[in-house]
Amino acid sequence: MTRKPELKGRPELRGRAARLAHLLPTGRAQAARTPFVLLVVLLLGGGLIGLLVLNSALSEGAFRLDDLQRETKELTDEEQALQRDIDAYSAPDALQRRARELGMVPGGDPAFLGPDGKVKGVPSAASAARAPLVIAPEALATATAPPPSPESAPRSPHASTPGR
Repeated sequence: MTRKPELKGRPELRGRAARLAHLLPTGRAQAARTPFVLLVVLLLGGGLIGLLVLNSALSEGAFRLDDLQRETKELTDEEQALQRDIDAYSAPDALQRRARELGMVPGGDPAFLGPDGKVKGVPSAASAARAPLVIAPEALATATAPPPSPESAPRSPHASTPGR
């Protein structure tokens, strides 16, 4: 039998161990490891850059969300103020006061038509001398207090004086 010379640091192998030993790389382990290390470093660097971009996008989205929430709150406050104004203008006393300012008077007694075409009730015309049905609290306050006179009104220190 011929014997193969032993490799440095390796004992002579026999049988299955010898077949498996041929599968292990010899000598080029350092050269094959370099591309793998570069690939891992590139993947880690790419992952870190991707995380940085993702974090920046999320931060930008959070700022945009905060701005939109603030704008929504402002618009909601404005909507509520407008709804309060509508409610104030559509209140019965406000409608009556505005109708009086326009020269309207409360209507007279109405007449109704029945399904057979007959008139039920006796209609009457509206008269200006009629007492109001609802009196607004503001109307009571202005009716009892005299209007302020121009002499009693405080003068502004910035009012123009004659001769200047």
